[in-house]
Amino acid sequence: MPSLEVQLYRGNPSPDLSSIPSPRLLRTHLPYTALPESIKKSKCKIVYITRNPKDTLISLWHFMNNSKPPGVDAVSLEVAFKSFCNGVHAFGPFFDHVLDYWKQSLDNPQKILFMKFEEMKSDPKGQVKKLAAFLGKPFANDDEEVEKVLWRCSLERLKNLEVNKTGIDPCIGVPNSSYFRQGIVGDWKNYFTQEMSEELDEITRNRLQDSGLEF
Repeated sequence: MPSLEVQLYRGNPSPDLSSIPSPRLLRTHLPYTALPESIKKSKCKIVYITRNPKDTLISLWHFMNNSKPPGVDAVSLEVAFKSFCNGVHAFGPFFDHVLDYWKQSLDNPQKILFMKFEEMKSDPKGQVKKLAAFLGKPFANDDEEVEKVLWRCSLERLKNLEVNKTGIDPCIGVPNSSYFRQGIVGDWKNYFTQEMSEELDEITRNRLQDSGLEF
């Protein structure tokens, strides 16, 4: 799945997207405010996936340290935590990023589907059916097809493909294996101190207040 900012536009500010077979499936980490108007006003659909900020931080911290260049020191959790709480985060502050897409999904639910990792883990069948319906490709009450999709997208299957065990991402040069870790909810509990948990809880409450969004 080509990345807008890493593959398509980094080397060419005007790529020919018509060369990609339709329907085109693209990915991005860009905040909503940075999306071009052509995306916002077109008929293309946006699926936004997020997760609890605590697990987001732990996942990012592991990824950055596992994919760092040789000779570069690892970042401590304490430093990563402070940066995250101060809004220093890839592609903009976490809560700004999430809230922008959340608000847009409420205003235009036919355009943007807002999904949470925790709900995908607790109700995978229901979430896959929801995604299929949003994309205009609903399942015909066929649980067998749903199970096939879930199996093909499962972390264990993808994690054990040879290309993901030994391959290298050609765009940013990191091992494909660094994209696959545990895929669980609540791993932050194995790393956060009580003080860290309470501090991020307070920030989360303040930032999400009156938004209707909960983690």
